[in-house]
Amino acid sequence: MASTNLAKIAYHTLQQGKSLAGLAHKGLSTKLMELVLPDLLDNNFPIKGELFEQLRTSISKLEEKDWSDAEKGIYPKSQLFDAPWLEWATKYPLVWLDMPTTWKRRKRQKTRDLPEDIDKGLYPQYYLQNFHHQTDGYLSDHSAGLYDIQVEILFNGTADSMRRRVISPLQKGLDNFRDRSKSQISVLDVATGTGRTLQQIRSALPKIELYGIDLSGAYLKQASKYLSRRSGEMVQLVRGNAEHMNFGDKSMQGVTCVFLLHELPREARDNVIKECFRVLEPGGIFVLADSIQIADSPDFIPILENFHKVFHEPFYRDYIKDNIDSRLDSAGFIDIQAESHFMTRVWSAKKPF
Repeated sequence: MASTNLAKIAYHTLQQGKSLAGLAHKGLSTKLMELVLPDLLDNNFPIKGELFEQLRTSISKLEEKDWSDAEKGIYPKSQLFDAPWLEWATKYPLVWLDMPTTWKRRKRQKTRDLPEDIDKGLYPQYYLQNFHHQTDGYLSDHSAGLYDIQVEILFNGTADSMRRRVISPLQKGLDNFRDRSKSQISVLDVATGTGRTLQQIRSALPKIELYGIDLSGAYLKQASKYLSRRSGEMVQLVRGNAEHMNFGDKSMQGVTCVFLLHELPREARDNVIKECFRVLEPGGIFVLADSIQIADSPDFIPILENFHKVFHEPFYRDYIKDNIDSRLDSAGFIDIQAESHFMTRVWSAKKPF
């Protein structure tokens, strides 16, 4: 019991430290922006008063849920402390060095400032832009190397906690195949990025077959490096478009998709959901995690409405008003369930037998 209490204290201390670090970074970067490009401050959205307290309460609930799931054995407690701290520490100065360029890109509205050597024919047009005003978009090793630490700062250290919310519904959905050996169960992570969701799943569900697909070769390289440094079964990474995946019909028992749909235009959103349905075996589970929306989080409407103004998210305003339940239903999914955790909405849906 004493060791459990100590672990819980350590976890909450770590989360509070990451939250304070994120807030400190934002405060210092705002001061720097005031010196370099003061006119951009008008586009910043300050979070104060009652809204700030609501956010703190929401983060606290997320932390309690995260700890509770680990204590139940849904994933090992070690996962709560799993982060490449040394790598992030060495890359943190690069975040600061990158910021002035990012701000200037934002000021000039240069949203398609991409590496000249990429083959644009390999990507859909909606992908060829600087999401979040990020240097090189998602199309360089530089971008891939900074992505995880930038997301941790953005969400005040809660990004991994929010990603882990897909694990419990995934496990429950895979119960339909409990008569099979682990090696006969395949799970695909769509838009796997740097591989953090895949590692979380691998840690919670060892021995199953894991696949990841992403459009960015640079991000897949980062995922490969990250996954290869951690123990577990091999993960198969594939470069491809989630709108038409090179996986067979009914070839997966589980599919996850984290933080993708809000970066897609409406038609592509539909296509991805339909593809996830296609590759699932009847009885399979689809777990989708993405931004909260206006309908489920009305208290956070000011944040949702301003997010796309501060960060270049061209399809976000449409996404937060979209009816994802209806899209899942239209694709053929049943038993659609959803719940929100801080800034993330998690849907689970089954493919009928």
